[in-house]
Amino acid sequence: MTPFSARSVNYDWGLVWDNRDMFWWGLVTALQVSAVALVLSMVFGMLLALGRMGRRPGSILAAAYINIFRGIPALVSVIWVYFGWSLLVGYNFSTFQAGVIALTLLYSAFFAEIFRSALTALSLGQNEAGLALGMSSGRVFFSVKLPQATKIAIPNIGNMFIGMVKDTSVFTVIGLVEIVRVTQNLNATYFQPFVLFTTAAIIYVVLAFVLDFMFRTLEKTLSTPTNGFFATLLTSRRSTRINKLIEVHGDS
Repeated sequence: MTPFSARSVNYDWGLVWDNRDMFWWGLVTALQVSAVALVLSMVFGMLLALGRMGRRPGSILAAAYINIFRGIPALVSVIWVYFGWSLLVGYNFSTFQAGVIALTLLYSAFFAEIFRSALTALSLGQNEAGLALGMSSGRVFFSVKLPQATKIAIPNIGNMFIGMVKDTSVFTVIGLVEIVRVTQNLNATYFQPFVLFTTAAIIYVVLAFVLDFMFRTLEKTLSTPTNGFFATLLTSRRSTRINKLIEVHGDS
C-alpha cells in the first residue's frame, strides 16, 4: 500500500479559469445582496440611533433591539428569516430576499452605534447655531449634522460592508449561489477542494482590499482639504472652479 504523499495530488488550477464565469456571478450575487442590505441597514441604523438618543420608551426599545441583534450570528439570522418567517407570515422568501433581510436585521444594530457615536462627536453648539439662523430642527439635522456624521462614520461603514460580503458565505445553507456555494458545487464535481477553496479565499481577500481602497478614497475625497492622489484627481475640477472664484473675488 503506497503511503499518501502531497506530491501525488494533482492540483488542477485550470479549473479556476475554466469556471471563471461561475465565480464571477457568485461574486456579483454576494455584492448585490450586501449592497442592498448596506443601504437598508444605514437607514434603519440611523433611525435606531436617533431612537436611542431620544426619550423613553423609544430609547429603551432601540437599546433592546441593538443589544439583541448584535449577539445573533448571521447563520442563525438567515435560517430564522428563510424558514421561520416564511411559516410565520405565510410567504416564501427567495434566497436573495432572505439574505438581505438577515443582513439588515443584524447590521442595522451595528450601524446604530456607529451613527450614534458620530452624532455625539459633533459640537452641541451647531444645533443652537442653526436654530438661531432660522433653520428648522429637521433642516439642521439633514443639512448640518448628518453630512458631518457621515464623514466621521465612513471608515466604519467600509468595515461593515466588508463584513457583510463575508457573511454572505454562510447563506449557502439556504442555497444562495454566492462565492462559497459556487465553490461547493464545483468541488462536488471536480473534487479539488484545495484549489477551489483557495480561490474563494483569494477572491474575498482581493475584494476586501478593493473595498477598503474605495472607502478610503471616498473618505479622503470628502475631507477638507482633499487628501490623497486619487481623491485630488476626482475633485480636481471642483478645486479648479473654487480657485477661479477666489481669483475673481480677489481681483474685485
